[in-house]
Amino acid sequence: MIAGSLALSAGLTLPRMAFAQGTGSKKLLFVLLRGAADGMAMAAPIGDPGFAALREASLGEYEGAARADGMFAIHPALESIGAAYASGNALFVHAAATAYRERSHFDGQNMLETGGASPYAARDGWLNRLVGMIAADGGAEAPRALAIAPTMPLALRGDAPASSYAPSALPQASDAFLERVGLLYEGDPQLGALWERALETQAMAGDSTMRNLRDARAAGELAASLMSGDSAAQIAMIELGGWDTHANQRGAFARAARQLDALLGAYRTGVGGNWNDTLIVVATEFGRTASFNGTGGTDHGTGGAAILMGGAVKGGRVLADWPGLATRQLHEGRDLRPTIALESVLAGALADHLRLDPARAMAQLFPGRSAVPTGGLIEV
Repeated sequence: MIAGSLALSAGLTLPRMAFAQGTGSKKLLFVLLRGAADGMAMAAPIGDPGFAALREASLGEYEGAARADGMFAIHPALESIGAAYASGNALFVHAAATAYRERSHFDGQNMLETGGASPYAARDGWLNRLVGMIAADGGAEAPRALAIAPTMPLALRGDAPASSYAPSALPQASDAFLERVGLLYEGDPQLGALWERALETQAMAGDSTMRNLRDARAAGELAASLMSGDSAAQIAMIELGGWDTHANQRGAFARAARQLDALLGAYRTGVGGNWNDTLIVVATEFGRTASFNGTGGTDHGTGGAAILMGGAVKGGRVLADWPGLATRQLHEGRDLRPTIALESVLAGALADHLRLDPARAMAQLFPGRSAVPTGGLIEV
């Protein structure tokens, strides 16, 4: 087969293939941090006196680190994100969470990806519903949507067309072989169209046989190439693991943070002139405990942090209604208390960026949530 694997999310299933249609000038990249990334390490609230009491061992990490809103210090491994923050192209959302208040990775990720009001309340993903919303509002074909992953993530599963793509370890198929497959499918209107989409995606990926999704920088470059050009994806999703830091968090978090930063830095360079039309959303299923455990790690928590980044973002700030870190201020005496509904931030940012009605975006992407979409996050 062609180098790189593709898989279809809606309708027809072909071996290792899938396709989505549509284009648009506005770009959206959703980065899901699987494992519950620690928001208090990402943007450390060093201005809160409770932070030193809870995490004295980590204070040295933030000496000389870039400051955000005076109250927070950006983790030193997040150099590209910190630079985007300084230039007004990134913001942090802190003490935020979905409606989920338990501590299961599976349930938390399900709610983050489906947008449901409770685990497994919805079967499709909010990102897939967003694809359908854009098509319905524009009265045109659905925008091209793509997961850069071996299998389709739940957030992109649903009725709207979406693709998944991952580099393949198999050798590149010959042109003659690809031509024979094309001849096999050309008599079928559906299979023929799908095959053409596969070749388009392969062409956008370029020489992806040399790329490995475990190499975050290469993954960022791949995402940029797949989202650039006339037939490029308008919406894409990529996943990063390594955030479940139950032990020795300082080293483990720094490694994961460097991967995230490398991915976003490479993506920012790769999209070039499309940067001003780009919104990147970075989110995780929940936060982690406010204090370290006995093995220098943190356990599953509640409130966490998200990042909005891109030329379209009104950045250089931290969006937070800070709850405090005194024991009485913590959720259940152990977690950062969430004061911002993550769904509100997502609905508001997506609606403004993609020119959708905010109230309808909230209702369709996050059904069952009565929160008001957050405006003023995106240049419109």
